[in-house]
Amino acid sequence: MKTARIHFIVFMALMLSLFSCVPANQLKDLQKKCLDEQSELKRHNEDLTLKNDQQTTELAKLTNKIQLLINDTTTMGESLRKIKSDYTQLSQTCELLSAKNRELNSGDKSESKQILAELQTTQENLFKKEDELKKLEQELRQKKENLDKLSGELQQKQQKLTELQSILNRQDSIMNNLKKKVADALLGFEGKGLTVQRKNGKVYVSLEEKLLFASGKYDVSKEGADALKKLAKVLENNTDINVLIEGHTDNVPYTGAGQLKDNWDLSVMRATAIVKIILENDKIDPKRLSASGRSEYLPVETGNTPEARAKNRRTEIILTPKLDELLKIIETN
Repeated sequence: MKTARIHFIVFMALMLSLFSCVPANQLKDLQKKCLDEQSELKRHNEDLTLKNDQQTTELAKLTNKIQLLINDTTTMGESLRKIKSDYTQLSQTCELLSAKNRELNSGDKSESKQILAELQTTQENLFKKEDELKKLEQELRQKKENLDKLSGELQQKQQKLTELQSILNRQDSIMNNLKKKVADALLGFEGKGLTVQRKNGKVYVSLEEKLLFASGKYDVSKEGADALKKLAKVLENNTDINVLIEGHTDNVPYTGAGQLKDNWDLSVMRATAIVKIILENDKIDPKRLSASGRSEYLPVETGNTPEARAKNRRTEIILTPKLDELLKIIETN
């Protein structure tokens, strides 16, 4: 916001200078700064979308890893139960052989030796099973620790993703409500060159040249000023919305005299004139507003007909939700 504030102060200073016949090259520098700031906002929004997709992908990988660990733990549990069963059977066999050896201790020595050898073999097998059992129990404990750790990480990821989705849903609802409020406030201007639509998570208020300006001029008409003041009232009550005003022209070269040299100058001056009318509402923080000129280079109609050129001569007021909450969640992840 600090950078935006500095840009805005510089922008306003340059605009005031324009009315004092400052050279046109300063206006072109201002246009470039406006375009750079808009590109930065666009990249910022794309980064947020990419980070949200990365969080979702990472969560899916972690869930798959946990499922594999659960399957591995289940298999080890079955092996542990089998070893315990074998160990019990060997212990019982060892006890039987010991008893048998005691019974025959005073009898045939050859039979006693045979039983003793069997007993020794059984004891050796029993010791091996004990070692296997201890090793398997240790591995199982380690698997359980890993599973608990991954489960904790998964829970944290799910919580972060839930928070992100909740904020996105809330902002989606806010922008839908904002579109309705703007459309209701400007209802009387429908059919007079004004449209309101929502796209890419933003609300676009598009005003044709005929509603705001005379041909080649940047003084706002009375009817256009009335529409802008109604829009300003909506912005006053929705403080979490940033506002970008873009001026657009057709591809006919500007031939006027005076301070304006070309369509770049005209588009910027029209955007600035609209900013000044909106800021007549002193309850709107100027830091929320930005003005830029796009000249002829972002047309909505590519044809070279009078109708197409009329549609391209427009001003767009782009309303964007603040993304502070999303940034906090991403930074703490």
